[in-house]
Order: sequence, then C-alpha cells, then structure tokens
Amino acid sequence: MNVDSTAPAVARREILIHAPVEKVWRIQADIEHWPAWQPDIAVAKLDGDLIAGATFRWKVQGLTIISRLHTVEPLHRLGWTGVALGMRAIHNWRFEARGDATLVVTEESLSGWLTRLMLLFDPHFLETSLAAALQRLKNQAEA
Repeated sequence: MNVDSTAPAVARREILIHAPVEKVWRIQADIEHWPAWQPDIAVAKLDGDLIAGATFRWKVQGLTIISRLHTVEPLHRLGWTGVALGMRAIHNWRFEARGDATLVVTEESLSGWLTRLMLLFDPHFLETSLAAALQRLKNQAEA
C-alpha cells in the first residue's frame, strides 16, 4: 500500500544505519518493545503474530492509535495504517542491506482534521517526527 500522496501531510526520510539488516529489522519489527527505545511511545501491543492483517494498539504522546499491518516482508518492508482521534495514517518502512549497513527509508501520509490543525502550528511536524524516529532506530541498532 502506498502512502496517500493527496493527504495534507506527506513526508519521506531515509538514513544509513551501520548495522546489518537483520538487526535493524528485528528492532523495528518488534512492536511490543518500541516503548523501550522510543520515548514518545508509552505502550504498544500486537494482537497476534507479525503478519499482514494483524492489528496493534499503541499510545504515542497521549494519543491512542489502532493500526493494521498491511505489509510484512521480513528484512525488506513493514507497513501499517492507523486511525486515531481526527487522524488517519499510512506508514511504510523499507530496509535495504548495504554490505554491513542498512539503508532505511520511511514514508508516511496523514489526513484528518487533527492533521490540519497540527500543520497550522508546525508545518513540518511530520518530517521532524520521521527524522527523529529514524535517528532513534539508528541509535538503538548501532548501540
């Protein structure tokens, strides 16, 4: 599933992580352990196995999100949709082995009234959020 290019907020970021793709994938795909290394996430609970169609519930900066995995291709792609009060998201991650390193590309689209409101206060909040998430993943994988 592609991000919604017509959504009010669309962003794409990438980072090179000096760790093997297996390690980077394992960290990002372990949804229930996100709170251990992502300070904005209070809780994350996967309902079942990590497969396309599975749902997970998480709380980010006080906002409860219900997400459904749409893509699970181990070591290559991970993606989900999410809904929360006033927001709908499509978020995709791509992992590419580059020797002993991994190129990680993430992109997201956000729509809904809360998205529009947030854009009024910070027109670059989504880009900032994606860059911070990538940096946290890099720090965790390279530690």
